[in-house]
Amino acid sequence: MPNTPNSEVPLGRRKKSDNLPGGLLLPAGTKGESVIRTVRMRRKSLLVTFAVLSAVTRMSAQVPAWQPSPGHTQLPIWPTTIAAGRPGVIAETLGQGTKPVAGRPWLYIGHVTVPTLTVYSPEGNNTGAAVVVFPGGGYEILAIDLEGTEVCDWLVSRGITCVLLKYRVPNQGGSWDQGCGCDRRTGSSRPLEDAQRAIALVRFHAADWHIDPHKIGVLGFSAGGHLVAAVSTHFDRPVYRAVDSADQESTRPDFAVAVYPGHLFDRRTGSLYHDLPVTARTPPTLLVQAENDEVDPPNHSIFYFMALKKAGVPAELHLYAEGGHAFGLRPTNFPITAWPRLVETWLKTIGMTSP
Repeated sequence: MPNTPNSEVPLGRRKKSDNLPGGLLLPAGTKGESVIRTVRMRRKSLLVTFAVLSAVTRMSAQVPAWQPSPGHTQLPIWPTTIAAGRPGVIAETLGQGTKPVAGRPWLYIGHVTVPTLTVYSPEGNNTGAAVVVFPGGGYEILAIDLEGTEVCDWLVSRGITCVLLKYRVPNQGGSWDQGCGCDRRTGSSRPLEDAQRAIALVRFHAADWHIDPHKIGVLGFSAGGHLVAAVSTHFDRPVYRAVDSADQESTRPDFAVAVYPGHLFDRRTGSLYHDLPVTARTPPTLLVQAENDEVDPPNHSIFYFMALKKAGVPAELHLYAEGGHAFGLRPTNFPITAWPRLVETWLKTIGMTSP
């Protein structure tokens, strides 16, 4: 059996943080009222500090609304010493989609502020390949089973380690832009930070998790498909400040799969968004989309594919006449739902799995 990651082992070699002060120290030579005012002020300051720390402790103790299946553990990808590792004001929620997919309900997570990864390891044959999965949801929610756990079930059955990333989609606050999954003021993308960090952590723990560090790919749906393109074109340098040794690892995926991706085509300019700088180093990519996708029309895939080919990147584009949007891996009467077989063949073609 492969080693199973658990919450007792830190994901990266974390840096030591400074200790908090343990008591009050009065300045030398102070007397009378000045001493009393100093003590009162410092006691007040200490009380405020204690209240803040207590609030943080309570938030850190919040139980996530979604939990993986027994035998799997969510691992926080950021230390609690930074904001990215602490819960937001609104607690994470779990809901059910209003429209069934292939006759079955599906679950989504909302208000995700503490990102985690969950590792699903193959129990039999292990190809050494790994895929970090980005569920979709318009950077508002995460379709955690339809485009998450069900994908992992398929991958591990093919001998591929699946790493399910629950990335941040807080969908709250005046500066949060749901359309791009970024901050309006700074342009920073919390999902991209989480995606880069997740890839670095998988490489950092490759030996522990029985993964080939040169066979780590990404797969995403809808907004998660945009995240695939974003992390495939932003890997030369991290978009966040390093927190531990894991951040010395490369964040470049070795391959990428985007299924009905969105947020790639700029309708105003009739071109690919300028913040997706495709180069010859962008990883080999496979794209799948339906021509009747009314949520994210096929131009998102078409224009990204054209940019890949122009840069000389090995790429495949599979367009189907029908299929719509948000079908995940669930089989229907439409041929597009057989796309996992295409991916399996493609992974063999590019040398990520054995023929």
